Amino acid sequence: MTRDGLSAIHFIMGLWSVVDALSPHARVATAVAPFAGSMILRFALGSNRFIQWLIWLCTMWFLVNVLLAPYSQGMCDDLVALRRLFR
Repeated sequence: MTRDGLSAIHFIMGLWSVVDALSPHARVATAVAPFAGSMILRFALGSNRFIQWLIWLCTMWFLVNVLLAPYSQGMCDDLVALRRLFR
């Protein structure tokens, strides 16, 4: 791999560590806010192709956040603690 490729990987992983350091409430806000914003735009501007694409993209963003949340280190720790609580 080239040096540029490695720096790009480190940059992306650095961004992920920022996202991983967010509190649970901030994670929910980053998942819900784009979708809520796109729905507000739809009500304010009406339905057109751009708004439909924006809603689709924000829905996919929400799904990715929800589906990948259990794989984050913080969520894994919370799930382990929850299992210990019910033993």
